[in-house]
Amino acid sequence: MGNAVEWFDFAIYGYLAVTIGKLFFPEASPSAQLISTFGIFAASFLIRPLGSIVLGPLGDKWGRKSVLALTIIMMSGATLMIGLIPSYETIGVGAPILLIIARLAQGFSTGGEYSGAATFMAEYVPNRKRGFLGSFLEFGTYVGYTLGSGLVLILTLTLSTPQLESWGWRIPFLIAAPLGLVGVYLRSRLSDTPEFTEAEARGETRTPFMETLVSAWRRLLILVGIVVLLNVGYYILLTYMPTYLTEVLKLGHVESQLATIGIYIGMMIFIAPVGMLSDKFGRKPMLMTSCIGFFVLSVPAFMLMNSHNTVLMVIGLAAMAALLLPLAATIPATLPALFPTRIRFGAFSIGYNVSTALFGGTAPLIVITLINTTGISLIPGFYLMAAAAIAFVPILLMPETANISMRDAGTDREDDSTPDRPSAV
Repeated sequence: MGNAVEWFDFAIYGYLAVTIGKLFFPEASPSAQLISTFGIFAASFLIRPLGSIVLGPLGDKWGRKSVLALTIIMMSGATLMIGLIPSYETIGVGAPILLIIARLAQGFSTGGEYSGAATFMAEYVPNRKRGFLGSFLEFGTYVGYTLGSGLVLILTLTLSTPQLESWGWRIPFLIAAPLGLVGVYLRSRLSDTPEFTEAEARGETRTPFMETLVSAWRRLLILVGIVVLLNVGYYILLTYMPTYLTEVLKLGHVESQLATIGIYIGMMIFIAPVGMLSDKFGRKPMLMTSCIGFFVLSVPAFMLMNSHNTVLMVIGLAAMAALLLPLAATIPATLPALFPTRIRFGAFSIGYNVSTALFGGTAPLIVITLINTTGISLIPGFYLMAAAAIAFVPILLMPETANISMRDAGTDREDDSTPDRPSAV
């Protein structure tokens, strides 16, 4: 639920980027409006490492449950704030300033959201089903995107352009508040994970921040490298793609939204079965499949999209989704198992969000700028190729984490961990 709320916000911001640009940067050209809108999107990612430095270690000290309740309150509250901000026409430069503040608050809270949710789920589920059950975290991602994009599509079809720009665009942001309240209620009824409870009983929940960096720096680098590909893939395919289809390929708003919603639904259907395959064949083969696939097929997929043939465009979109699926389905089970329990939340949060800030949230802004500068519409494909090249070595070097006990993960006992050891639940 928390992941769905987080990505609901990213979806509506991406789908409403053109409208937001007009309302908050009316004096700029259309291309400059988009760059400004996605520039604020990127700015929210620059504060994510700060959020991870604060919230991650707190998750190892206070518990997973407490921090997860805090992050969903902050995220839904900041999204609600965006829906209440007056436009530039009403308060002038104060409008984009308030938008930046709200996005920074979202970025700070997100610094502990995904890593905390993945850690919580990985520590609770049975060892042999961690890939399958962990993939439901990403199922939540696609639920958020589908709800967000579907709501924007309904508003686009039922409202005139003046109505949408006057008040209709606010509705999706206002809906985040009740979604967040439901998420808080659900999380408040959870018990903390067995691994954290045991670590707390042993007095292992007060690890200094610097010790986390010193003791886990090799695996932190591996995580950063893998997450480069995950986030570039996510933010190009899921956040930037609606804008790419309408502004670069000149596809109608309704057609582009229907195409991407279909992709989200397809990923929702297949995410859990692919996660199950990672339990059977291992995490590394699944990650490497995505990595090599992105390197080889990204540019051809974007060539299909640029063919101006509807069938070929859908094939190109589906190919990109299929390449992302093994990576997305496997990551929630893979990354928490790189670190021991006492530093898991903090190390995961820091590594994940540093990588996301540098390579994920900036991806739409960089891609838009390069396309506007060079006029080359295949830039997103080349950018994905570069991300895949970066991720290849970390995936090759990472330890296989399938079926190992989370109690032994990231420790000297990791290689001797027994797959059939009783589950934590």
